[in-house]
Amino acid sequence: MRARSARDVLARRVLLAPADALGARLPEIGRSDMWGAAVVPWLTGDEAGPESGHYVGADGVGRWSLPDNLACDKPDYPSIAAYLDAVHRTLTKGPADAMGSDVPGLVWGCLIWDDPEAPLLDNALEHWHPVH
Repeated sequence: MRARSARDVLARRVLLAPADALGARLPEIGRSDMWGAAVVPWLTGDEAGPESGHYVGADGVGRWSLPDNLACDKPDYPSIAAYLDAVHRTLTKGPADAMGSDVPGLVWGCLIWDDPEAPLLDNALEHWHPVH
């Protein structure tokens, strides 16, 4: 298992590099579903794809998914600051599932977010313990 600081700090998400974040907005020949300038993909839990994650725009931070035709209707958080505040509250005060089914936990001294009902951790699962 490899710990990634972006995933650890930002609620199991990986920061998209500029080329990855902007790639979905750049025009391609024969492509009609461009993101436009309204939102920018920001975080993803699927760095290999990525096919889903969080975006940031003028209205706040919301979720995006390529299979679901890009952005959802309403942002989950009014700003990046509100998103980071929710991460902080979840880590320090709880409840553990305040941000969804993935909850913060520790494994081998690393903060890892995972879903206790459907964990994605493999050989580290037996060592993972929820923070709350």
